[in-house]
Amino acid sequence: MNTQLKRHSQSNTPEVLLSAQDLKVHFAINKHIVPSKRKIVKAVDGIDLNIYRGETLGIVGESGCGKSTLARALLRLIEPTEGSLVWRGQDMRAFNKRELASRRREFQMIFQDPSASLNPRLTISECIAEPLRTHEAQLSRKEIEQRVIKMMDKVGLLASQRNRYPHEFSGGQCQRVGIARALILKPDLVVCDEPVSALDVSIQAQVINLLDDLKQEMALTLVMIAHDLSVVRHISDRVMVMYLGKPMELGIYNQVFDNAQHPYTQALLSAVPIANPTLARKREIQLLPGDLPSPLNPPSGCVFRTRCPKSSDLCANQPPTRSGNLKHQIFCSHNQLGNL
Repeated sequence: MNTQLKRHSQSNTPEVLLSAQDLKVHFAINKHIVPSKRKIVKAVDGIDLNIYRGETLGIVGESGCGKSTLARALLRLIEPTEGSLVWRGQDMRAFNKRELASRRREFQMIFQDPSASLNPRLTISECIAEPLRTHEAQLSRKEIEQRVIKMMDKVGLLASQRNRYPHEFSGGQCQRVGIARALILKPDLVVCDEPVSALDVSIQAQVINLLDDLKQEMALTLVMIAHDLSVVRHISDRVMVMYLGKPMELGIYNQVFDNAQHPYTQALLSAVPIANPTLARKREIQLLPGDLPSPLNPPSGCVFRTRCPKSSDLCANQPPTRSGNLKHQIFCSHNQLGNL
């Protein structure tokens, strides 16, 4: 991306908005077979995570690592199998359906495919207004229209376009509609599930800049899911790297990107494209051996050990432990990764 993207620092004493402890999401396949013979997909397998008010947390990893499942589990769009979710000091998993529905205005989601997330039978004005009709039914039609027009202006859409249908817009414009719909209720937390992966490269930076500007203007907290490390590098305050449902590295963005400790993070960073051809030719790309293991039968001990250049016999028997400090943590079965 050539567009200069802004970054904002964390507060020195941040408030924990959402906390997940030992969060797991397991899916059982062939459910009709006796329990002892069922196979379990461990999509998310033990995530400890605090999301602080006002920050942007980037979650990265290759396809199939559990990023999107984690994003949906954090908002209970998918029910976690185990673990705790605490929203503003309250047990989020204890909310019944009615309580959860009423709290949806506080946390919203922007989906990966902008076209598929919009109802093709509704105008974009009606799409954006849907949350208002659900959560603020007391508003008049005129008040709703005024709120919609104001939000359209914030995301870079013209009021004269409000009676058009989603198929009349480009992918980038549809994503702006999706952003407007997610923000119309002024939520505290917005989870963005790869919001630019379906867009042209020329449009991606515009949408990322838009989200970053709206974050500051509306005092938002963002969780940015992406497989493109260049996206999260330019917008995130903290970054978590995932592999096969588990965390590999977590820390302040410059600690993770400039001082990556885990071999998986190092391999991902080595594959990020460089615009300078001279530097690109000199750089050594770290290729990981083998393929991503099946989540139906993950490796014992450390799930990354089958592809890790620093693995040892210990890695097969001992699960990873957390080391480092609050600013930079790595998850490894031994201490051969060096000091932070």
